[in-house]
Amino acid sequence: MANAQHGREDGRESGSQKQHGNKHQEERGRSSVEHSDRHHANGPERREQHAHETHRANQDRSERQRAHDRSAHGPERMNEARWHEREQHSRPRDVWEDHRAQHWQREHHSWRERGGYRGYRIPEDRFRAHFGRGHWFRVHSVPIIVVDGHPRFQYAGFWVSLVDPWPEYWSRTWYETDDVYVDYVSDGYYMYNRRHPGVAIAVNVSF
Repeated sequence: MANAQHGREDGRESGSQKQHGNKHQEERGRSSVEHSDRHHANGPERREQHAHETHRANQDRSERQRAHDRSAHGPERMNEARWHEREQHSRPRDVWEDHRAQHWQREHHSWRERGGYRGYRIPEDRFRAHFGRGHWFRVHSVPIIVVDGHPRFQYAGFWVSLVDPWPEYWSRTWYETDDVYVDYVSDGYYMYNRRHPGVAIAVNVSF
């Protein structure tokens, strides 16, 4: 009798355990389904976020590369590139012919008339070593570019821009045949032609 009762109790316990096991499996099943639903719901959102982050990373790399290129190619290299580009499309004669005066006496102006020189000042030691009437050169032998319609040539590490036009009575090839020099006189920098003394062409110096 006791054994039968114990058997019934074991049966009840077994049934209770089976019921508990089924309930646990159902809960695990619901949990798995809910997790799967959340995974599928978040999938497109995560992919979109990942794509956005990748795009921003590529943009950052491109910006860093552009900054590096600007740092590696300073003003001097950029000026050289512009000069070579100009040389490919135009002859030096065309560059200077466009800046020739028709009536130089009326068209040129001193720095005093222009309100004073405001450009770069050449250090005294560099000036004594490369500038003044004792240091002449020929313009055709140095790099030339055109900036804002004004011819600019490089000499002794500086850029010299002609602000005045050159006189109409100079030879059309003066930049090849005439010796010139740059000097500071009274109120600013000027270019002088040894073949035509007394003629001062206002120039601007930059570094």
